[in-house]
Amino acid sequence: MVVEQASLRDVPYLLRGIGTVQSLHSVVIRTQVEGILTEVAFKEGQQVNRGDLLARIDDRAIAAEVAQARAEKARNEAQLHAARLDLERYGNLVRDEAIARQTVDQQRAQVEQLEATLRANEALIAAAQVRLSYTRITSPVTGRVGLRRVDAGNVVRPSDAQGLVSVTQLDPIAVLFSLPQDELPRLQALLRDPAGAAVTAFDRAGGMTLAEGHLSMIDNQIDSSTGTISLKAEFPNAEGKLWPGQFVAVELRTGESQDATVVSARAIQRGRQGPFVFRVEEGKATVVPVTLGYADDDIAVVASGVAAGDTVVSDGHSRLKAGSAVKTTTTTGLASKGAAR
Repeated sequence: MVVEQASLRDVPYLLRGIGTVQSLHSVVIRTQVEGILTEVAFKEGQQVNRGDLLARIDDRAIAAEVAQARAEKARNEAQLHAARLDLERYGNLVRDEAIARQTVDQQRAQVEQLEATLRANEALIAAAQVRLSYTRITSPVTGRVGLRRVDAGNVVRPSDAQGLVSVTQLDPIAVLFSLPQDELPRLQALLRDPAGAAVTAFDRAGGMTLAEGHLSMIDNQIDSSTGTISLKAEFPNAEGKLWPGQFVAVELRTGESQDATVVSARAIQRGRQGPFVFRVEEGKATVVPVTLGYADDDIAVVASGVAAGDTVVSDGHSRLKAGSAVKTTTTTGLASKGAAR
């Protein structure tokens, strides 16, 4: 017969699930102008910062367009200057009635036309400069570079579906997981709590802690086919233990019961009147109904019926009934890991 003693302990309230690691930002780098790729400035797998140079495209043709637009603007500026001087002279002459007013009106219209032409020149220069800036391709996010998808010397186009390379943010990183829809009210309360809800990510076997993070988002709809709702948790990931696409076990902490009376889940039996335990008193088994605060695969929190220090049977129940003599062969402790809802 295996027995154990009920004990007092702080029990974290945990919800468990399986999740998938996902980058918060993953960008496929594509060119915005067509041209020859002249330089690849990154190494595959390299860590890059936002704004770091990734590649260059031949910019000679676009640079020539900028120079041409600036020359056109300079020519029109000179014409505008001359037209304004003529307008000033015509204004003096019309006051002396030396020329017709129509001549002044025509000259004023020419000045306005040249002013509009200059504004168009400035817009062309700005557009050409933007296109010129596109020949220098930089990373929009801080992250890790993936496999290079094109080599220097190839012509690249904005329509290329595969792009040049992808950059994936790894720190911080997210985990997507699902929980039963019945937990939604509690999850909403956790998300409103300024202190946040702690989330722990483990390897798939649940034995190794990978990262500690917090709940960041609840999806806006429930999956009607599974009755679950998706959640997202964010984790610092400086050591790179979490990787996009990785499957992980997740524990979401929803609260804690302090100084709770705890027995192992094996000690809890169920009958017609509800849960009960066999408590050992003076070497005999006594059936004691209990009220459970929570029970999972490892432990059970007993709200009433058992007190700390009571000896209860945790294995060998099939041979017991009320009043049976209990011959103890082993005394066990509780599982080291517990959870409560």
